[in-house]
Amino acid sequence: MLDYLSLSAVAQVVREGSFERAARALHVTPSAVSQRVKQLEDRLGLALIVRGTPCVATEAGAWLCRHVEQVGMLERELHSALPALGALDAGDQRVTLRVAVNADSLGTWLMPAIAAFGAREPALVDLSIDDETHTAEWLRTGAVLAAVTASPKPGQGCRSVPLGRMRYRATASPDFKKKYFARGVTAKALAEAPSLAFSRKDKLQAQWLQAVCGEAVEVPRHWLPSTQAFVAASVAGVGWGMNPATLVEPHLRDGSLVELVRGADLQVPLYWHHVRLKIPMLERLTQDVVAAAREGLEP
Repeated sequence: MLDYLSLSAVAQVVREGSFERAARALHVTPSAVSQRVKQLEDRLGLALIVRGTPCVATEAGAWLCRHVEQVGMLERELHSALPALGALDAGDQRVTLRVAVNADSLGTWLMPAIAAFGAREPALVDLSIDDETHTAEWLRTGAVLAAVTASPKPGQGCRSVPLGRMRYRATASPDFKKKYFARGVTAKALAEAPSLAFSRKDKLQAQWLQAVCGEAVEVPRHWLPSTQAFVAASVAGVGWGMNPATLVEPHLRDGSLVELVRGADLQVPLYWHHVRLKIPMLERLTQDVVAAAREGLEP
């Protein structure tokens, strides 16, 4: 039988990032939290938390944290169905669902799903940001219960739900395009023009360059890890970038942005992966995500 008091301590430390904040959330002393975590680690013979700033879960710790979340959701459902079971009443304690998502989805179509879920459920959402080609890895390692990903194939023990396609447009300010592409958008010109990249994992520009030029082109890059900063930087003439179509449409209409190559859009299919367990709360979150994707993504 698992020691759920110790498991809750591990999950709270990972959620809060420190033993001190976890202790405040659990209304105990930091030494009590530390003792519970150490006892469980000694019993299992595994390190569950990497002590640092912040504290993070090991792979084994992540799996146990996910288990705690699943049990918490099931207990919430049981208490809703059988309110006489007062022993299961968590009071003000809410279940936290951890989800991995790409920044562009969070900055465009996903928030209505989070709002609908949060307004209805006794739960909180912990969103981790990563490139859409890497979010599925968070699910595979047990760090999250669900993920928005570009991978159609779900991992072991998971389910994949198609969401739709996110359209991207290569855009820049009119003055930027005039300065760098007066003679056309060529591989040579692109190799000189500053571009915008979200992170070292961001491959959208490389895909677009390959499609437009028929070859790989190495381009100078500004690094901007923010969807909104991408648009603002494009409007300001910092560089050209692959921006979500829904965010740049107003700027294309008013002329503050232009497409580098008209009609050369890039479409990225997105999927919702989640653990394949019959957990009603997780299924309701899935329904909210699918509904929001239907409104905010292209089929």
